[in-house]
Amino acid sequence: MANALSGFRVVEVAAWTFVPAAGAVLADWGADVIKVEHPVTGDPQRGLVSMGLIPGGDGAVNYIMEQPNRGKRSIGLDIATEGGRELLYRLVETADVFLTSFLPSVRQRLRIDVEHIRAVNPAIVYARGSGQGPRGEDRDRPGYDGSVYWGRGGVAHALTPADSAWPIGGRAAFGDLAGGMAIAGGIAAALLQRAVSGVAPVVDVSLLGLAMWQLSPDIVASGLYGGDPMPKFDRSATPNPLVGSYRTSDGRFITLMMLQADRYWGEFCTCVGRSDLADDPRFADGAGRFANREACVTALDELFAGRTYAEWCRTLAGLSGAWAPVQMASELVDDPQVRANGYLSRVDRGDGREYDLVGNPVQLDETADGLRAAPEHGQHTEDILLELGLDWEAIAAHKEAGEVL
Repeated sequence: MANALSGFRVVEVAAWTFVPAAGAVLADWGADVIKVEHPVTGDPQRGLVSMGLIPGGDGAVNYIMEQPNRGKRSIGLDIATEGGRELLYRLVETADVFLTSFLPSVRQRLRIDVEHIRAVNPAIVYARGSGQGPRGEDRDRPGYDGSVYWGRGGVAHALTPADSAWPIGGRAAFGDLAGGMAIAGGIAAALLQRAVSGVAPVVDVSLLGLAMWQLSPDIVASGLYGGDPMPKFDRSATPNPLVGSYRTSDGRFITLMMLQADRYWGEFCTCVGRSDLADDPRFADGAGRFANREACVTALDELFAGRTYAEWCRTLAGLSGAWAPVQMASELVDDPQVRANGYLSRVDRGDGREYDLVGNPVQLDETADGLRAAPEHGQHTEDILLELGLDWEAIAAHKEAGEVL
């Protein structure tokens, strides 16, 4: 495990995936991340098992909970009570980072907003993830990946084919996980600023801002030229037939991404056994392929339809131009490049059950993170309270009052 943040403590008061994913990355990098959960309900994402969205049964792994919560410690703490909040403040006194996804009105009601946490620990980095940003009339509106990132942020519209009757749907936590990486990077920068200047900034990342960053070419072009100027080409009208996806004989796809088409056209034709295409005057250069792009795409469609996906992977293996198989998630598990780089990490849950989690994409010194399983609800409550100096009698009293799990 990379221990760049060893010795740093993060107190996380957050739920679902967006902000907790940031805590997971910080834990990957060696920080002690303490996840604060309500003593009865816990992170609501734990409940997806009972809702049927996660396979149940004995030994079931709540994968949507595991991925953004690995490597943390969990304390069951009711911060809506005076006693629970005082314990949270004692924990904050020991921390370098306070990480939250709660809305402004909730933070104020619970007295965990910037001014409350800074009153306890003036040197703490305060990091918050939001749907629509920390300012403006919608700052207190709830926002999820599916509504803000995909919808309001324009991602769904940008990815939806022109002939589709409905906007394209997102994958689980798609923007959330990218957003978690952004928050983690912001926290790392904030810790560096604190070390250099002595001033700890407030870190903000929103799903709306994240979506705009990822759509920035579209948005900047729209501001310059108006409307929606980024072109959406029908396959047969693509300016460069060496950029696009082609269907194989067994219904799979190969994606070509050779932007410098003149550089690779001859090599490609030789590689696939069709030197006649390179000699065809219609396709001899980029201008010819553009003018005759429909005929060129048709020729490549017929070419790729003549062999299986596996055959094409072998045929194109030596090609110097960029191409890739269009893989399924299940195939990534056994992708030799994934294994060679340690992008999957084997986790032992401690009950004999082992499974893979995906490491965050940042590696330090070419070292893959050794991941640890996500904690059970309130698994470390007593350990953490003992570290804060409470004795068993005091812990029992808090338990009796329902303030801790």
